[in-house]
Amino acid sequence: MASPLFKRIMLKLSGQALEGPDRSGGIDFSTVGRFCDEVAEIARLGVEIGLVVGGGNIFRGAQTERSGLDRPTGDYMGMLATVINSLALQGSLEERGILTRVMSAIEMPPIAERYIRRRAIRHLEKGRVVIFAAGTGNPFFTTDTAAALRANEIGAEVLMKATRVDGIYSTDPEKDSGAVKYDRLSFDDVLSQQLKVMDATAISLCRENNLPVLVFNLTQSGNLLKAVLGDTVGTLVKGE
Repeated sequence: MASPLFKRIMLKLSGQALEGPDRSGGIDFSTVGRFCDEVAEIARLGVEIGLVVGGGNIFRGAQTERSGLDRPTGDYMGMLATVINSLALQGSLEERGILTRVMSAIEMPPIAERYIRRRAIRHLEKGRVVIFAAGTGNPFFTTDTAAALRANEIGAEVLMKATRVDGIYSTDPEKDSGAVKYDRLSFDDVLSQQLKVMDATAISLCRENNLPVLVFNLTQSGNLLKAVLGDTVGTLVKGE
């Protein structure tokens, strides 16, 4: 097998990716297990892995607009949902013999370490998968932004966003059969065309720090390994 192209990566996984095929919400542990099989495979190749997961399968902060709760309260609820998902991923990875640490932006000592940048890097250097929970710890910021922030803090070489489609399209391919897939884009392309792959704050943060973003289909077995080995997969976003 070829050597990995990247030594250290950040994986961003949506909360909805942990749902079952019926997309009814919650956590489907068969789905989690399939994802963790792929993460375990690249971890055994020596790739250092950071991971950020959303919480939309349990609760989305945007739901508060219809509930009467204020936005910060809803966002904190969403952060707690990411902690639940992080623990599910940790348990599944450790079942496969992969050492992990959950590091939370909100202190909760009984179940997760407090996020400290130098400690996170040390865990990565020791071969542990580090799962960054609770977003940035602040309302009004998405888990996409949290992934971009943590990726830059730990010195990741690429931010890989795992989705249900095989890259970035001109429009939503699940709704528009005429959507056009892009193989490569610049950060300015994504922002100027308002392509809904990540929020503008996350894309801007990656652009400012020259951190490439790879968007690929997680549901297709083997794609994560292909991406790590440098094979053409998904859509690559980087500077000009």
